[in-house]
Amino acid sequence: MNRVIFTEKAPAPIGPYNQAILAGNTLYVSGQIPVDPTTGEVVWGIEAATVQVMENLRAVLAEAGATFKDVVKTTIFLNDMGQFAQVNEVYGRYFEEETAPARETVQVAKLPKGVEVEISCIAVI
Repeated sequence: MNRVIFTEKAPAPIGPYNQAILAGNTLYVSGQIPVDPTTGEVVWGIEAATVQVMENLRAVLAEAGATFKDVVKTTIFLNDMGQFAQVNEVYGRYFEEETAPARETVQVAKLPKGVEVEISCIAVI
């Protein structure tokens, strides 16, 4: 049976989806954007935005009893691949290089609320 994961420590969904679904021991975390869950405001500036996205992911993972060490796959969506280095630097603070998850990074035309970055992940717990 699937279990919906929700925490007020991450932004509430802005559509017909959940923050995450736990299916067996696999956690599917929806893409997180840089919205501060306490204010509902978008965080701007690619480095600060990436930190907010990663903290939102951390909050959803924690609600399910997981950490970044449990993450096996991530997807990074950027609206400008020219910001890859800055995003990668911040992202790298959250994972140990030897055990970092599989990942792809893609440039997209537009993201929700006009943000610069969105990241989703899959964890096994």
